[in-house]
Amino acid sequence: MDYLAQHGPAQDPYRPSIFELAAQDQLRDLLSPVVRYVLSVFAQRHPRYLLRIVNHHDGLFALAMWFVERHYLVTHGGSFTETFYGLKRRKVLGSGGGGAKEERTKAAFALTGKSDKLGSREVTGSLVFLVLLPYLKVKATDLYERLGGGVDADLFSSPSSSASSPLAILRDSSLNPSLRTRVKLASQALFKLSYPHAHLLWELLLLVYNLRHLFGRSPYWRPWFRILGIEVRRMGQEDYERLNSIPTPLQRIFAPPRNAPPTSRPPILLILRRFVRLSPALALDSLRLLLPLSIFGFRLLEWWYSPAGASSRLGAGRKAGAQPALRAPPPARAGDSKDANADGDADVEARGKCVVHGGKVENPTALPSGWVGCYRCLRALEEEVEDAAGGGSRGAGRLRDPKTGEWVEVGRLRRIMG
Repeated sequence: MDYLAQHGPAQDPYRPSIFELAAQDQLRDLLSPVVRYVLSVFAQRHPRYLLRIVNHHDGLFALAMWFVERHYLVTHGGSFTETFYGLKRRKVLGSGGGGAKEERTKAAFALTGKSDKLGSREVTGSLVFLVLLPYLKVKATDLYERLGGGVDADLFSSPSSSASSPLAILRDSSLNPSLRTRVKLASQALFKLSYPHAHLLWELLLLVYNLRHLFGRSPYWRPWFRILGIEVRRMGQEDYERLNSIPTPLQRIFAPPRNAPPTSRPPILLILRRFVRLSPALALDSLRLLLPLSIFGFRLLEWWYSPAGASSRLGAGRKAGAQPALRAPPPARAGDSKDANADGDADVEARGKCVVHGGKVENPTALPSGWVGCYRCLRALEEEVEDAAGGGSRGAGRLRDPKTGEWVEVGRLRRIMG
């Protein structure tokens, strides 16, 4: 035991595990797809206002995350997702591991008179690798897929054909007489050929750094941390005390005026001026609470309005005139047996036919009443309203059931997969 205590690496309580680092990194990767999905759902109901935002989602999301990440790096000393796991970033002097690394680092900063907090250089570099690098990676992946890359039929074909060679495209003047066009096509072919190999080398580099950090060989779990001279650490008691000592934007809004007793309240005009000035910081700080609450609320609403959720069972959440997901047939009367048999025969004959035009169903879609029709035919029944702002007409988001004659929301149509 003494031998292991002397020669084995001591446990560092402030050194995060690879699972914590991978979890926060995965959370950061999920933010953009979740925001895109939510915007696309709302854009179906309000395409005039949100469709352009969805089409330029990558650029707008990167711009928004630039301000979010900068706020958390300056205020909390870590990225937005790292604060969810109690992690921070700090400067390092030198490299290496070991149990006494924390003490050596603190002693080195104390001797030099410097602070291990992130400076402007570290904050700017962190923003580049947190926001700009993922944005460029997403754009490169989209370009690769637009050029025909990805998993397709010619994935395992031979890449040595002269038609796809960049040099062959550049030299072949019969392909296109314009030199500028040939250079563009050759560069696209070169990018399509080199992107998978560059992506593989990048993933191997990240794997090497992950393994080195896992076995305590390096404090850097990403290559750009070595470039910036920073590492990720767990937050300690000093960090929590420092954060608690900083007044929150809400406390600053309702703080008493200068040269006033601590128990006095600020006037309404001062509160409004402070609220306008501190509203960006208040919104950014509230993201730590709004993100988990919004995820929980979104999943709750998704379950509530699903066909197996409580909305379809209890009949809650329906507007006036809407029908439940499943409707029991009306009770038959003794005097209407012949009419019931006739209606039953008619229903049997109507099975497999569109409820609108009576022919064969294409792209079957079910109404809340249970009748099935073509998706195009049902959408053609959507009511149109005059759009005063656009100068034309647009869909009202509802249609009348051809069988029951009652109004049905378009969002309650169910596509039948088969």
